[in-house]
Amino acid sequence: MSWLKNYIYPISTLVGTIIGVGFFSLPYVTLKVGFWAMLVYFLVIGVLLIFIHLIFGELAIKTPDYKRLPGFARIYLGKWGEKIAIISTILGIFGAILAYLIIGGAFLSDLLSPIFSGNIIFYTLIYFLAGALIIFFDIKIVSKIEFWGLISFFLILIAVFFKSHSLINVGNIFTSLNANYLFLPYGIILFSLWGLDLIPETEEMLGEKKNLLKIIIPISILIPILVYIFFIYLILGISGSQTTESALAGLKNYLGGAVNLLLLAGFLTTFTSFISIGLTLKKIFWYDLKIGKNLAWVIACFTPLILFLIGIKNFIPVISMVGGVMLGIDGILILLMYQKIKPERKILVSPLIIIFLLGIIYEIIYFSK
Repeated sequence: MSWLKNYIYPISTLVGTIIGVGFFSLPYVTLKVGFWAMLVYFLVIGVLLIFIHLIFGELAIKTPDYKRLPGFARIYLGKWGEKIAIISTILGIFGAILAYLIIGGAFLSDLLSPIFSGNIIFYTLIYFLAGALIIFFDIKIVSKIEFWGLISFFLILIAVFFKSHSLINVGNIFTSLNANYLFLPYGIILFSLWGLDLIPETEEMLGEKKNLLKIIIPISILIPILVYIFFIYLILGISGSQTTESALAGLKNYLGGAVNLLLLAGFLTTFTSFISIGLTLKKIFWYDLKIGKNLAWVIACFTPLILFLIGIKNFIPVISMVGGVMLGIDGILILLMYQKIKPERKILVSPLIIIFLLGIIYEIIYFSK
């Protein structure tokens, strides 16, 4: 069954990487900026990221051996490119872990605090300790069910849709543009559609049919966009102005106890992802930076916790910063690498670099307020 090997497995791998914690923020962001503005963002950033992922796919094909972004940067840009890539990768993963900590702790709190009481910090610490212990002992089975946990979450969403479609108010969805939040979606959508880390692995999965990346990459970005639009339609249609940053909590007044099933699925989805990227970061410190295994675990896990405890607890600014700044830096590095192998396309690459630079500047200004 070559179609499974050549299409379904690579697409599911890439889609499973792309769809992450960022999608929980999308209904709230849509509420703020307006539905039609979000559609334009999905179109423009979707096209931009298809191009960036195709470029990275071309680099992966041309470069022997599997490497992460820093490895590619060293080959094509030298040591300075590698150092920047390492820093942006580490800071980006720190931000992603912090985002999972914020949203996962909120889901656990919404699920259990009505039964056992306790505040959100208490439940976030439980969430963190459970995940950190699994990362310490390197229990891989949990991270391996990440994709299926996500599938289960969306199956539950579809069930909620069929059961509660009468609650959907279309007037809640098709809201007009709010210019005050015009640039808010940029970093968040960038974060929500980014799947670059799995491009080399996807390329390896294709064996001799690497040219199929040109088909697989656009499909793998289009599927999350369609999933996100459905998620926005469902959540915003039901909860309207009561939509929260984490999407699910605002459904309580409309779905009653049924929302607990969504909260449980949301918790499990974020928890497995928290473990997966935590393991990745630990190994970057351990293998790539030659830091001792236990110290690598401490740095990888406790740095995001410290950031949370000192007050960085707002979900949307965190993923916006990671998307707009760290992934923006990665995007610039990829474009510079592409310019090395295709110097004749500088006229195409330069405007895209400017877009990423402007996004970085905006996010830094926005985040520092």
